[in-house]
Amino acid sequence: MRLWSIHPRYLDVKGLSGLWREALLAKKVLKGETEKYKNHPQMNRFKKRPISFINTYLKYIYEESCRRGYCFNKTKIGRRFTKKKIKINSGQIRYEFEHLKRKLTVRDKKKYKELLRIKQIEANSLFVIKKGPVEKWEKIKD
Repeated sequence: MRLWSIHPRYLDVKGLSGLWREALLAKKVLKGETEKYKNHPQMNRFKKRPISFINTYLKYIYEESCRRGYCFNKTKIGRRFTKKKIKINSGQIRYEFEHLKRKLTVRDKKKYKELLRIKQIEANSLFVIKKGPVEKWEKIKD
């Protein structure tokens, strides 16, 4: 499971659709509708927060899918949202961006080349970036 902290605009088609599915699964976990992944480290930032946070996260993924012309099913999101932000470390954002670029060298070379031009990495709009290292919950892959 990967619940990307970076803005969904950076993801390729496969990555964005995968994120949608995994965020929907995360919502089920948070609602107690499945036992799978309930202890997954990616869930830590959502576990002690109201469901409105995962709904808001899904809303931003949905908006990106519509921007690309293939809107995901909005009815799966829910109706409660938040304007509050979750803090995310700048090191986490950089780590995820580099991790995605490595994936894209194999999966989508065009998207990879597009990302090479990015100077300032943005987070999913649910998050606000603060200075800091890779998050403790991240499983670092070499």
